[in-house]
Amino acid sequence: MSKPQAFIDRFLKDKNGQVAVWQTPNLPLIVWAAATLAAKIAVHGRAHQILDLIAFGALFAWAWLEVFQGASYFRRALGLIVLILSIYSRS
Repeated sequence: MSKPQAFIDRFLKDKNGQVAVWQTPNLPLIVWAAATLAAKIAVHGRAHQILDLIAFGALFAWAWLEVFQGASYFRRALGLIVLILSIYSRS
C-alpha cells in the first residue's frame, strides 16, 4: 500500500477499517437540531435565548466529543472545525 493511500485510509476509516465519514445522528446533534428549530419559532424573548443556548451547548458537546473520540481523522477534523466556528459565531 502506498503512503498516500495509507493516509486516506487513516483519514476516512475507523480502527476496524470501516469508512467513518457519516454516522447516524447522536443525542447532541438531535438536541441541537430541535433547539435550533424551536429557537427559529420563538424568535424573541427569554425562550429564544434559552433555546439558542441549548443549541450552542449541544453543538459544542458534539464537536468536543468528535475532536477527542471521533472514529476517524475526518470526524476529528470536522469536530474541530465545528468547534472553532461555533465559538467564533458566538463572539
